[in-house]
Amino acid sequence: MKRRDLLKLGGMALAQAGAARFPLLAQTMPMHPAALADGKADYTLRIAPVMVELDRSHIISTIGYNGTAPGPVLRMREGKPVTVDVINDTDTPEFVHWHGMLIPPELDGTSEEGSPHVPPHGQRRFQLTPGPAGSRWYHSHAMAMDDLHKGSYTGQFGFVYVDGGNDPGHYDQELFLALRDWEPFFTATMEDDDDDTHNSPMLERPPTLNTDPNGLEVGSMTYSINDKSLGSGEPIRVREGQRLLIRFLNASAIENRRIALPGHKMKVIALDGNPVPTPQTLDSIFLGAGERIDVVIEMNHPGVWILGSTEKIVRESGLGVVVEYTGQHRPPQWIDPPKAPWDYTIFGTLTSNAPAPQQTIDMVFEKIPRADGKFNSWLVNGKPYPHEREFVLQQGTRYRLVMRNRTDDAHPMHLHRHLWELAEINGKKTAGIIKDTVVVPYFGRAIVDFTANQPGLSLFHCHIQQHMDYGFKALFRYA
Repeated sequence: MKRRDLLKLGGMALAQAGAARFPLLAQTMPMHPAALADGKADYTLRIAPVMVELDRSHIISTIGYNGTAPGPVLRMREGKPVTVDVINDTDTPEFVHWHGMLIPPELDGTSEEGSPHVPPHGQRRFQLTPGPAGSRWYHSHAMAMDDLHKGSYTGQFGFVYVDGGNDPGHYDQELFLALRDWEPFFTATMEDDDDDTHNSPMLERPPTLNTDPNGLEVGSMTYSINDKSLGSGEPIRVREGQRLLIRFLNASAIENRRIALPGHKMKVIALDGNPVPTPQTLDSIFLGAGERIDVVIEMNHPGVWILGSTEKIVRESGLGVVVEYTGQHRPPQWIDPPKAPWDYTIFGTLTSNAPAPQQTIDMVFEKIPRADGKFNSWLVNGKPYPHEREFVLQQGTRYRLVMRNRTDDAHPMHLHRHLWELAEINGKKTAGIIKDTVVVPYFGRAIVDFTANQPGLSLFHCHIQQHMDYGFKALFRYA
């Protein structure tokens, strides 16, 4: 059964007025009054149960930060140390990962790297130096396995914006919009219609495919942008002639997503918070789980529009928001954008300013159906995690990482505590695109270069929670 058929059985009706509510504007979270005895922290995150009202008839219970999901937008200054108090009001240990930050492993927020957990009904103070500048985010990095009420399946996520001090401010509104799915469930019948990479060259497709029955995977029928589903809350209100800066985040634990605003084009200026060498103006954008894209939109087509998923059944089940021009009163309109493959390389240049790679690390990704009982197992170079001292880095060495995806999924791969430069996607070369998460296409190949300049353990994994939990990760170590 395809997702569109399953959703027809229980999908959410689309109201014609209203949209997502946007409490997450560009403002710094105030300091928490209940500071520790040795002085107030710059920020306090309290992990606790929260209620999220997606719409008036659909309220869910989850775990969030500071009483909301998403949590507050945290604004920090690049290079200026900050203290963060994390208070855990739940019954389980928690980890807060600072995605995209170049910080030591003990602060990074993962058990694999040896970061200390925040104990149940306890608290811990962290001091970190934010960087690099740009759109980052924070989220739970707890293992979930077969418990869909843990880790990134919960509402534990939020934006971090690290200010580098050189923002020209050429925009009238700045919005932080997180794409999100809720109420996950296990399924063996749902197919992905939004993979977006099935028409790419399948350079890594094995000559003989494994035809064993697939294990249970995680699906969803409930979506939102920030904390509101399409048809609920307040619209994004604009005036003709304004310029919107939207910082998008795909905070899904499950899926990659394509987003559009009919009648308008999006100028992509940054990927994963890092300015692109060649900005491009597009009809739609594609974000793997964990990726961020910053776009500028010229508001030059008055009306009432839906900004949302290009997949109809996902959009009508909540993944959208109404954009309303001043003086316009009509039902919100959606028009399918032209179909075009997502191509990272258009944002790059022909040559890199970085040194040439000195060593190559080759990785092959495979899926073994139902190798973990009801669930699939994911292998890197023929084995699941852990990989004992397989990936040992020499400090200062420039590496080329070749990722060969021999599975029928597109995988958003993330390397902690490092930034990498995209060198090739499916044989198409590029340079100058700096990211921390890259979608390796369906039966495809991605090549990235990075410098081993962050000593300590660094986790490498697929950003789809279930894939990571069931073996799709490795640990990079320094000699």
